Amino acid sequence: MTMPVLRSAAAIADPPRRPYHDDPSIVGFFRDLVEPFGSTVDEQRLREGANVSHRDLVDQLVTAVGIDGPADLVVVTHALPDVHPFTAVASHLNMLLGGAAQSFCVSEQGLAAPFTALRIIAAYQRAGRARRAVLAVLEQTTLPTAHPLVDTRDLTDSGALLVLGDAGGPDGEGGPALSGVESFASPEDTAARLSELAAADPAGTLLVLGPGVQEDAVDAAGARISRTGETSYCTSVWLELARHWQDWCRDTATVVLGDVDPLTKEGQLAVFRSPSAPGGAG
Repeated sequence: MTMPVLRSAAAIADPPRRPYHDDPSIVGFFRDLVEPFGSTVDEQRLREGANVSHRDLVDQLVTAVGIDGPADLVVVTHALPDVHPFTAVASHLNMLLGGAAQSFCVSEQGLAAPFTALRIIAAYQRAGRARRAVLAVLEQTTLPTAHPLVDTRDLTDSGALLVLGDAGGPDGEGGPALSGVESFASPEDTAARLSELAAADPAGTLLVLGPGVQEDAVDAAGARISRTGETSYCTSVWLELARHWQDWCRDTATVVLGDVDPLTKEGQLAVFRSPSAPGGAG
């Protein structure tokens, strides 16, 4: 079965702040959006924020990853909204990559959005509709209204960009392949599945746990554990994958990315397998 294979990646965290763009139309849009539901817009939050937009993150990620060729599919994901709501960031990223791809955004799912995007990309590749897909996972923290995570955790602006090739062609050689994506209704179910995956091959498994996973609830069974930082929401495990995937590919047969959304308590897992690693298949 054709599954997406990671070919290259880039990560960015805490980029330089941008000046506030004083635009009454944006503030008016935010007010029209939230005031019918009893919320208020505090323009001072915008003035004091980092004002790093999704487009800013995408521009820097594309420069960092150095994609050498067109993409067939471009998917942008995020949990927190953009500070500039009128920018079609998926279309902008598509333009940067040649403008020939089908492109869209997955949002309104909390930290599940990138996991959903992987399912979509896998389906496109199984159907032969995408040889090279680009997935952007974005997080900006300048919001005009109160947010339980932005206001209680020291979140920073961040983003990851993954280039996923079709395993059936030259782009599919050498990288870790997506083996599966799973969702769970509770932290307990998530921890149980993490423990099960670790027990299957403790020596060859790495568990990459986001801040929502309680490590003491997971029985690692001797498998290695890598914890992400507390300064990201939906980008946490993806930043780690983008930074370390090449090292992991050499010495780890199975990499499991797992996190639990602190708002919904739903868990998400993505499993990557590296045939070239000791104990890997293929």
